[in-house]
Amino acid sequence: MPIDDHTLVRRALSGDQEAYREIVNRYQRPIFSLILRMVRDRSLAEELAQDAFVKAFTRLESFDPSHKLSSWLFKIAHNTAIDQLRRRRVDTVPIEGADDDSPGWIASVADESEPSPERRAAQMDLMRGLEVAVGRLRPDYREVILLRFQEGLAYDEIAEVTGLPLGTVKTHIHRARKELAETLREMGIDVAGRL
Repeated sequence: MPIDDHTLVRRALSGDQEAYREIVNRYQRPIFSLILRMVRDRSLAEELAQDAFVKAFTRLESFDPSHKLSSWLFKIAHNTAIDQLRRRRVDTVPIEGADDDSPGWIASVADESEPSPERRAAQMDLMRGLEVAVGRLRPDYREVILLRFQEGLAYDEIAEVTGLPLGTVKTHIHRARKELAETLREMGIDVAGRL
């Protein structure tokens, strides 16, 4: 049975190096993926993900066990990426062509219960269209959409990670979904009832 996150934190704080490794193993992919989609550069994302873990481990004693470790780590990763974006003023680019190996979050938006070839083709169009449409969102809208649908965070967790009020998170997600639907319609992709 896997060790829960809070036990791992306690072990890491007591000097258990294996606990540190396990935290990294559990969260390196989602942290890297979030940062990659924010900064749009694989090598920079790798560097920032490492920085985020270093920051987390140097501040591990400040972790509040009444919260989820994943939310705390996402907040550190978010802040690390935002700091980098502010320093570099990186332009946003479409997600199409991103180096992320796992566009699986997009598949969770599309319903794959119908295996017919026509349905599969429509789903593939929707998935490709979503990649493009998400890439066109404002960075703050893109981030909340990714945290919600790629990482599966609840609205209150997104608010905690981003530092935005809960109402703002809900508004951003609502507006982002409307923009996604509009962009997909402009691309000729039927989104009725999907977003």
